[in-house]
Parts: sequence; C-alpha cells; structure tokens
Amino acid sequence: MSFYPALVERTAAGQRYLLSAPIITRCFTGTITLDDYVAFLLQAYHHVKHTVPLLMGVGARLPESKEWLRTAVAEYIEEETGHQEWVLNDIAACGFDKDAARRSQPHLSTEVMVAYAWDLVQRVNPLGFFGMVHVLEGTSISIASQAADVIKAKLALPEQAFSYLYSHGALDQEHIKFFEGLMNRITDSAEQDLIVHSANVIYHLYGNIFRGLDAGHGLPRLGEPRHAG
Repeated sequence: MSFYPALVERTAAGQRYLLSAPIITRCFTGTITLDDYVAFLLQAYHHVKHTVPLLMGVGARLPESKEWLRTAVAEYIEEETGHQEWVLNDIAACGFDKDAARRSQPHLSTEVMVAYAWDLVQRVNPLGFFGMVHVLEGTSISIASQAADVIKAKLALPEQAFSYLYSHGALDQEHIKFFEGLMNRITDSAEQDLIVHSANVIYHLYGNIFRGLDAGHGLPRLGEPRHAG
C-alpha cells in the first residue's frame, strides 16, 4: 500500500473523534447558531494566522535530501498567504468586530494545537507538520463547503460571510491530490510513523477546539460601544 491511503486508514479513528464534536452535529442537524459560527471563525483565525509562518519554518528546516518537498512547501506558502484576513472579513460580514477578533486571545485548546505544531517543526522533525496538513485539508474536503451551505441557509447570512469555508472546500480538493502525491513519495517507515502520529495528535487537538466552541466567542457586534478596561 502506498503511504497516503495508509495514512488515511491509520488516522480514521482520530478523524471520527473530530467529526463527532457536538458543534459539527448541530451544524448538520440545522440547529447551529450565529454565535456557534462566529466562535468557529474566531478560533480559525487564531490558528490560520500561524499557517504561513509554520510552513516557512518547515521549508527552512527540511534537509537537502527533501528539496523536492521544500519546493512543494513554497507552493503551499503562496496559496495560504493572507487567509487569516479572509476569516476576519467573514467575522465582519456576520456583524461582529473583526478588530476585536484580531486583538483577542485564543482558547487554550487552540493555543495547545498551535504550540504542538511549532514544537514539531522546531524540535522534533519538520516532516511532522504534514500530519497537520492532512488533518486540516482532509477536514475541509469532508465538511467545509457542505457546512457553509447549511449555515448560510439556516442563518440567512450573505455569501461574503463564507469566504474561508467556501474557498477551502474548493481549494483543498486540488490540494489533497497534490498532498497525496507528496505523501506517496515518503517511503521511510520512521518518517511515515511520525506523520501518522502527528496527524492523530492534531485530530485530537483540533477536535478539542471544536468541543471548546460551546464556550462562545465574546466578540462585540459592529457598532456596539466599547468599554474601557
């Protein structure tokens, strides 16, 4: 078996943990709220803004023997640049203050996932970051565009409130084919095990972010007075 299908098979339980988060169930049963969606966008902002810096770290730390992968990382960087601003614009289109979102602190669950990703890149092995790529792009393909359709219909939000979800549903269809080709060139069993392990950890940590969204977002609506202190 090539590595990519093995990666999918060996991380299936982790994906089930993520997709069983209550907020995802509420989305597809039509009981999701505006606050749910904005809470998702807020935490997305706090991890998406790290994607390009993380990719830069991966590219810088890959050995010369993985030059073919460094070239692919450069393509990812070009594709992913600025996506955190899309998320902030979606928050504004939902009627909430994107500047407050930019200044806000992430949930602990989001901080932990981001910290784990940085630790992989800087301390363990930059190849481990591709476990995170597998989780985020695979999840986008599974639910992004479909979730956007459901949320838009349920909440009567404008198209402009879904640039992040719709773009990733479409973009990641192409990305996953590219990613599959890259992963199938990873033939060392230790490297494969590292990517599988990191993907399973990220599935769990990302699932915890979705579970933490029940705590809400705390962002002011546009036009609300700001309180000192």
